Amino acid sequence: MRSASDDLTARARIRDTAIIAFARDGFDATSLRSIAREAGVSPALIVHHFGDRNALRAECDAHVVSVFIDEEHAVIEAPTRDRIRAAMHDIERYGPYIDYLARMLVDGSPAADLLFDRLLDATRRVFEDQRNAGVLEPMSDPEMTILLVTMIGLGPVVMRAQMARALGSDQLSPAGLRRMTVPTLELLTHGIYSTTALLDGARAAPADGEAEEARES
Repeated sequence: MRSASDDLTARARIRDTAIIAFARDGFDATSLRSIAREAGVSPALIVHHFGDRNALRAECDAHVVSVFIDEEHAVIEAPTRDRIRAAMHDIERYGPYIDYLARMLVDGSPAADLLFDRLLDATRRVFEDQRNAGVLEPMSDPEMTILLVTMIGLGPVVMRAQMARALGSDQLSPAGLRRMTVPTLELLTHGIYSTTALLDGARAAPADGEAEEARES
């Protein structure tokens, strides 16, 4: 007869194995049988603990989200953006969570939407603090800028494998994060164009379109 502690240990082992498998192979390509094989348990035990694959995925989603945004979670005591940053600096320990997070954001789920909304809110709070400190330039569309900066921050998470292939090293390693810091701040602080020609053209384009509509009417 299994004890309660045995059941809890098996449940956690199944969940952690599923997180790795789902992140590596994708949800659709990962079967309960393959998870059971990797976890060293029977498929029946997975069904006993979780019911089916959708329920197991929901459990994995909830656990990964809790690592980054649950204020009661003791793994990383910091706001969402800082939690992800801290996890990136301990990639060996938190690598499976980072990879699962990337898969969540690409595949989509209610948990992924919740996490993205929290990240967007965190970026918005940072911008409010920086605006109050007088270090932000005026923005034509602050909400879109907040969204774009959030996406820039998530880019290395979602595109981790592609960045490693292009640059020859894992950019979520401490050395990789250091390498990204200055170029990212250069981009956000100074931009990359030496003239305002493209920006001026983009700003003028809507006005030109409106003028054309006015002529046609």
